[in-house]
Amino acid sequence: MAKDMMPHFDLYQPDSVEAAVDLAARLGSDGWLLAAGQDSYDWLKNRTKRTEAVIELTGIAALKGVREVAGGIEIGALTTLTEIEEHPLLREKFLLLSLAAGRVASPQIRNAGTLGGNLCQDTRCWYYRYGVDCYRAGGNMCYADTPEGQNREHAIFGASRCVAVQPSDTANAVVALDGSMVIRSAKGERVVPASEFFVGPALNIRRMTVLEPGEILTAVRIPSTWAGAKFYFEKIADRAAWDFALVSIAAAFKMDGDRISDSRLVVGAVECVPHRLTAVESAIKGSAKNEETGTRAGKLAIEGATTLNFNQFKIPLMENLVRRAIRGA
Repeated sequence: MAKDMMPHFDLYQPDSVEAAVDLAARLGSDGWLLAAGQDSYDWLKNRTKRTEAVIELTGIAALKGVREVAGGIEIGALTTLTEIEEHPLLREKFLLLSLAAGRVASPQIRNAGTLGGNLCQDTRCWYYRYGVDCYRAGGNMCYADTPEGQNREHAIFGASRCVAVQPSDTANAVVALDGSMVIRSAKGERVVPASEFFVGPALNIRRMTVLEPGEILTAVRIPSTWAGAKFYFEKIADRAAWDFALVSIAAAFKMDGDRISDSRLVVGAVECVPHRLTAVESAIKGSAKNEETGTRAGKLAIEGATTLNFNQFKIPLMENLVRRAIRGA
């Protein structure tokens, strides 16, 4: 049951990355890192999860903004989704990320929500979020994957006990653009490819990302590799605004004349991580970007999908999105 009052916690508001890292190291798993709080406040208000302390990061100016760096761009983790949607440099060179950011929730949420928060949000499976003792919460069963389970929004790929999906719209775009995540801790800095940042249940059923206690996502780097490519983003949801995706696709294409020389296709809301279609990318290399190629790619994309009681619609939906991405980018 949803509550209307948060439990007590200590609040820390560092104004530098160094101070935040020091606090994160000192508090460890007792320190809840907070960006805009769109996901965190749900957990805390409903008391499904609790914490001893919250480290609010919004006062750290160094974690905000879009800047050009050698070989590409770097986006601070606290840059708002609205800024990413509207930033002229991103719209010129990496339109895919702008399109994805512009489809997150509503304008009000995008004004406050951040790129880092959107990438690091937890799954939206209602069994898990409302305190049911499922596998992801430390229990011994997946309530969505049962004959009576409500699983319309759940996975058709990569399920391993848990059938929840990755809810982030921007995650799929960052993976498609071959981005990487900059992570800071008391031990220093490490850079993780976006394709390895997200964690599936077979690897760790209790986490969505590789972030360890004491680590902070500080920035996202996008290489110039895909600057100015042809892009396509589409998100299908029950409502045009606010809702999470039923299925989405982020796609990038490099062309050699009328032929596809390279591509990245990443499907969202079908797996617990962004679902990259590497077999499709290989199959369409050298092909014309037309209806015939799209139809062939769509059929290949859905191979190996396993449906639950109420999400069979995701297969034809995903097939059509792949076809439309190749035809319409």
